[in-house]
Formats: sequence, structure tokens, C-alpha cells
Amino acid sequence: MIAVILALIFLTGVAAVCFLNIWVIEKADDYVISAEEAKELNADCIIVLGALVYPDGSLSDILRHRVMTAVELFNLGASDRLLMSGDNSRENYNESAAMKAYAVKLGVPSEKIFQDYAGFSTYETMYRARDVFRAKKVIIVTQKFHISRAVYLARSLGLEAYGVICDRGTYQTEFINNLRETGARVKAVYSAVFQPKPTYLGDAIPISGNGDDTDIQE
Repeated sequence: MIAVILALIFLTGVAAVCFLNIWVIEKADDYVISAEEAKELNADCIIVLGALVYPDGSLSDILRHRVMTAVELFNLGASDRLLMSGDNSRENYNESAAMKAYAVKLGVPSEKIFQDYAGFSTYETMYRARDVFRAKKVIIVTQKFHISRAVYLARSLGLEAYGVICDRGTYQTEFINNLRETGARVKAVYSAVFQPKPTYLGDAIPISGNGDDTDIQE
């Protein structure tokens, strides 16, 4: 009898996870668009979500592909602002600075690129894009495995958000990324419903201003 009860609990949990994953994907699906469609949006900014930066400052393939796609969208006229949001919680680790440096190398004017040093999660990035950077209409650039959750969270916070997939091949961590995302989508529903405050907020830095004002001054 106990074994039956445990099996039912397990199956109920699996069903709940599956349902919530489908819910997030379907809620975001209509807003995942092509680069050609994105160029007509005239968004407040293009949000690039952080990922691994190596000790030498180079970007992992996942992050490099995000920045490359964002720059392409910038050049297409989808928006004239980039928001690089990543982790700078450790003194010698700064995702947003590395992302900005790479975008500048690709030809984007420095003043058009804003840095969000407290983008510790996808949810916190979207919350801060709205409340700190005062964005309303955004294009989110990330991989297919991540795009639904990012768009879902942004829209749950009231942003007019669209997603553009940036995959340029397969990634070594693809299986792990997809597995992790299954649980992350469940957590995203909790965040969307209860909308906890992010780790940091701070003063407003309107995205319409000068991105160089967000650079860390040495």
C-alpha cells in the first residue's frame, strides 16, 4: 500500500512538472520571432543574458553566440540599445563587462551598450530591465533551450517582450542545459506568480541615456 501511495505521489509530481513546462513554453511561443520580424519592432533595448566567461575574459560559445546575434539585431535596426545583463558578484568575474567589450569589438558604439551587473538570474534581469533601466519593449536574445522561460518571465512582469533564438550549432552542455531548464521552468512559474524582489535594485538608469554611465570606473 505504501509503495502504491509513493508511486502515485511520484507520478503526480512528474505530471505537474510536465504541465508547468508545457504552460511556460506555450505562453511564450507566440512571441519567439525571427531576426527579420524583430527588426520591425523598434524595441527599447535588446537584452543579452549572461553565461560563462573564461578566466582570460573570453566568452563561452553560448555567450558569444548571444552577443553576436544581439549585434546583428542592432545592425538591423531592431533597437539602438543593448543591455548586457550578467553576474559580477565576484571581484574577478564580470560577465556584463566581457559582453560589452566583445560587442564593441564587433562595432557597436560603447555608449549604446548598458551593463547590468546584478543580473544573477533570468528573472532578476527582467525585473531590473523594467524597474532600473525603465525598459518597456524588449527583445531577448538567448538559446532555444532558454528562450521560452526568458520571454515568459519578462511578460509576467509586464514587459512587451519578444525572443530571438541565437543557436549557431550544438553545445557540449546541451543535454545538461535542457535537463536544468525543466526544473527552471517550474521555478519560473513561482516567480511569475509571487514576483519576489531581486537581490539588488538601486537608482533608475534609463535605457534611453548613455550606456557608458554604467561602466565600472577603475
